[in-house]
Amino acid sequence: MNNRPPSPRYPRRTVRPAALAAAVVLLVTGCSALGTDDDSAGSDAAGAAGSGRMKVALVTHGSEGDAFWDRVKRGAEAAAKKDGIDLTYVSDPEEAGQAELVRNAIRDGVDGIALTLAKPQAMKGPVGEARKAGIPVVGLNSGIDAWKPAGLLEYFGQDETVAGRAVGDKLNDLKAKHALCVVHERGNVAVEARCAGVKKTFGGTTENLYVDGTDMRAVSGIITARLRQDSTIDEVVTNGAAYALTAVEAVKEADSKARVATFDLNKDLVDAVRAGDVQFAVDQQPYLQGYLAVDALWLYRNNGNISGGGVAPVLTGPAFVTKTNAASVSGFAAAGTR
Repeated sequence: MNNRPPSPRYPRRTVRPAALAAAVVLLVTGCSALGTDDDSAGSDAAGAAGSGRMKVALVTHGSEGDAFWDRVKRGAEAAAKKDGIDLTYVSDPEEAGQAELVRNAIRDGVDGIALTLAKPQAMKGPVGEARKAGIPVVGLNSGIDAWKPAGLLEYFGQDETVAGRAVGDKLNDLKAKHALCVVHERGNVAVEARCAGVKKTFGGTTENLYVDGTDMRAVSGIITARLRQDSTIDEVVTNGAAYALTAVEAVKEADSKARVATFDLNKDLVDAVRAGDVQFAVDQQPYLQGYLAVDALWLYRNNGNISGGGVAPVLTGPAFVTKTNAASVSGFAAAGTR
């Protein structure tokens, strides 16, 4: 398949009366089932269904209720609103479920797909099916080493190995000696790459601690137990804001002298950095990832643009948030865009 963008003109679709009536019913039930009272972008998309606007599906591996993915979604919605795109956001933390969601988007005849490659092998088949159907696919957030082999047009995110190495360097500057890198999703290539990056540059000992990220009480208990077992651990590095805040409590529970640092942030995490409870956070800018991925599909469709020339990723991080600059970030974090 070539990468030549399709015509920017969108054909009118003939809708039979019976089909139109069914569509109205689906539209009403869809708003009730999938939307929320304050989901204005979702309402805009629903109201535009069948209008001939470009249709884009954003399919991630995010878990329901995860604030990180809320920020990705908000960025995508902002781009969709600007570009007049009918956007659908769906997610499933299980690779088989995410793969099926991509296939659903293909069956729905979308004009573009943005997706994450947390488990690249599982997405190989669906991406190939999208390409065969002539649907452009871009990647974001996870899979920076897999997006080109998978056949994606573009990629937007953080080089997790580079980010991990930067954290290792920072731990050296802080004179840490023994770091516990908490992996909340075994096999997630992005999370594993971060901890591997830390180990490459950190001069002390790096130890991976695997936990079930869906059970925060268990996460807290496992971190607490490990800190009690080994008093030489002086740094806990987590891979998400919620896990960092949990680690802060685990450190207290274990009566440990370990400090906490993390990848990713939210409002509460920024507040924790300002208060000195968390040393620093690495911001990969999820809002920007969602925004750029959706906007890139519009640009490709309408002007043939390919960010990075299709050979290089567009990096959105790493950016460090520390006590010295947290105040300047807090307003954006409170608004749900950082």
